[in-house]
Amino acid sequence: MAAPVSLDALDLAALLCSRLCHDVISPVGAIVNGLEVLADEKDEAMKKNALELIKKSAGQASARLQFARLAYGAAGSAGAQIDLGDAEGVARRQLQDERLNIAWNLPRVLLPKNRVKLLLNLLLLATATIPRGGTITVDPVGEGERMGFRLTTEGTNAKLPPAIADLLAGAAEGLDAHGIQPYYTGLLARTSGLKISLASQGESVVLTAGES
Repeated sequence: MAAPVSLDALDLAALLCSRLCHDVISPVGAIVNGLEVLADEKDEAMKKNALELIKKSAGQASARLQFARLAYGAAGSAGAQIDLGDAEGVARRQLQDERLNIAWNLPRVLLPKNRVKLLLNLLLLATATIPRGGTITVDPVGEGERMGFRLTTEGTNAKLPPAIADLLAGAAEGLDAHGIQPYYTGLLARTSGLKISLASQGESVVLTAGES
């Protein structure tokens, strides 16, 4: 495993901004394309299709921005807490679809914001382990404000993404906008006093964030 590297705060901010732009550029671009069709197209059927595209893409952009606000943003003042019910809502709107199901077994309680941000970032990592879709089961580890999380993914060809262990441990060599999210996840875990462990068994992958 590569040695941990401290990433400059400005570089961290820049890479997270690049990641956010990457996440929203596709639906925003689709909205622009749909508006261009509405402006130029005479066929009513094409206009209807364009309106449907705009509506769908606007929903996707909104869901991704709401998710990013909690997963990457300040989400309140220092020491603020976030309702796990709110986290569940943004997670389902952003991630759950006809290919991916989330089984959410967490209680609706308030947790320190960095723990909730960690949970949302773990969910992003979990989706990467089942690229062909499947189920993510989210369970608590412990209780109260010291609660950690266990995410179990099940799906065809479930596997851990390459270099994820190094990135979670803080290895920043050659870090780009794609790798910044797992790096940031590891940073959130360490800030919260939690340790992330990874396990892969057959068609299942388990990500656990528990007390160090």
